[in-house]
Amino acid sequence: MSYAHPAGLPIVDAMTPAVLVLTGPVTKDEVTGLCDDVRALLKTSGERTVVCDVGGLGPPGLGTVDLLARLELTARRAGGRIRLRDPAPALHALLDLVGLRFETEGQPEQREPALGVEEAVEPGDPPV
Repeated sequence: MSYAHPAGLPIVDAMTPAVLVLTGPVTKDEVTGLCDDVRALLKTSGERTVVCDVGGLGPPGLGTVDLLARLELTARRAGGRIRLRDPAPALHALLDLVGLRFETEGQPEQREPALGVEEAVEPGDPPV
């Protein structure tokens, strides 16, 4: 039985990035396997970014910071980056404290105003 290839380009969903779901407290023994997972996702998906869903990690600590730093280093060595999905405010604060910056999903860029925000103008304000 033979299979004829369809005409045209293959259908690729460009809006669905590679996702790695991180759950529970991660032990030091699991870090190497997760780094291998990031490397494999970058290689097989062809994407330059792996989304790490960190919502299930629990309360952040230095172990979480170490894990995310190692995943980012692994991704950069493989020619990519990681992006955080659903980080807790405490994780944001801890990452800021240690000086690590990660791109997060749904976060507006620095110079870009958030969607749906309008500036109110009071009657009698001088024009700018």
